[in-house]
Amino acid sequence: MRRLKPILPLLLLLVFSLPWRIALAQNLTLNIVNGIPSAIPITIVPFAFESTAQPPTTHVAAIIRDDLDRSGKFRALPLADVIEHPSQGVKIQFQTWKLLKQNYIVIGRERNTANGQVKVDFDLWGVLQKKQLLAGSYTVLAGDLRGVAHQIADQIYQQIIGVPGAFYTRIAYVTTTGNKNHLVWSLIVADSDGYNPQVVVRSHQPLLSPDWSPHGQKLAYVSFESGNSAIYIQNLATGQRELISGRKGVNGAPRFSPSGTKLAMMLSFAGSPEIYVMNLKTRALTQITHSLSINTEPRWLPDGKSLIFTSDRSGRPQLYQESIAGSGSTRLTFQGQFNADSSINYDASQIAMVQGNGNVYRIAVMDRKLGNQVRFISPGPLDESPSFAPNGSMLLYAASDGVHGVLYEVSDDGRVRQRLSLVNGNVQSPAWGPYRKQ
Repeated sequence: MRRLKPILPLLLLLVFSLPWRIALAQNLTLNIVNGIPSAIPITIVPFAFESTAQPPTTHVAAIIRDDLDRSGKFRALPLADVIEHPSQGVKIQFQTWKLLKQNYIVIGRERNTANGQVKVDFDLWGVLQKKQLLAGSYTVLAGDLRGVAHQIADQIYQQIIGVPGAFYTRIAYVTTTGNKNHLVWSLIVADSDGYNPQVVVRSHQPLLSPDWSPHGQKLAYVSFESGNSAIYIQNLATGQRELISGRKGVNGAPRFSPSGTKLAMMLSFAGSPEIYVMNLKTRALTQITHSLSINTEPRWLPDGKSLIFTSDRSGRPQLYQESIAGSGSTRLTFQGQFNADSSINYDASQIAMVQGNGNVYRIAVMDRKLGNQVRFISPGPLDESPSFAPNGSMLLYAASDGVHGVLYEVSDDGRVRQRLSLVNGNVQSPAWGPYRKQ
């Protein structure tokens, strides 16, 4: 197991990082594992290219189709079944799409502009209503067309589902490459579908547990370059980093508060591993937990007033909640022998966690609106590190696929899974970033 006993060596959050640099990394290979027959049927028609020049190599419609498919909310018509290719609303034969049992159709047009950019226009139509529901336009460089496709998918998702889409976001993760005697760890930031990866930190020692600041401008991580673990915050645009904690003992599990002004972490300088909160402006440190047990993996509730964390105070790892004002802890999990490594959705209605029973570790989601009912969304046996998308509709998690570590993006009901893997190497420790400005 790579990390499925986080309650003890979570304490393996001791990592070594070289000075910051940005470099290209391998794209993750994307495969949608299964779909939902009952999802909303939608057709994404390949966008027409209206210029005489060579069309861009990025296929905007295909990216939109993949985004909507992997959300679990939509079932896009396979490209081979798209028998007509309208590019204007007046050319849509609605009866055709009714016969194909489609609820929505997306059409679009692309053309080169005078300044070397590409203009993309798109429309969303309701098939039953025969009505245009959404229209938009983007003008960007060809290299930015993937981002445009994700933004269009976000708009379609919000128009139909009623909540913002989360396709135009980024993820962070760790890869290991090389052989066992010469392993290289890389902390990488990429688009939500694994494309456009950039290396933030590269090391010959382990890297774990990246965490995003609320505005997506910084990552917190742990480094062991000085001989002891130390927590750093790094600006992704400038590469500048600052030391947050290099105290004796273990410095680990950093998590930004929802406002970005505080950082929760696990520190053991006083003896037992405890949860602390630091004011990032004043560097004042407040101890939250007071226990002889191991307390780690703090996660902020959206109001910024309480934390959920993992503790073995009951004899086995379980999740607890405590106010940062120090009003005492409340145990949250009782089902399962092992519950740890949590992630909280945007309104705290759902908590994802690693739940272990025997030697099987799966991702479970506790629904707090349904009396803490728990459902499994991964098959196991060695799944870990869940991380919610900012809209709560999908999760990232790490898993073992044979001898390799891979990531899965899974819909919140667990019915659609997308595998993100590295051709030569392992992927682990995912963290889904916040919304980006469009």
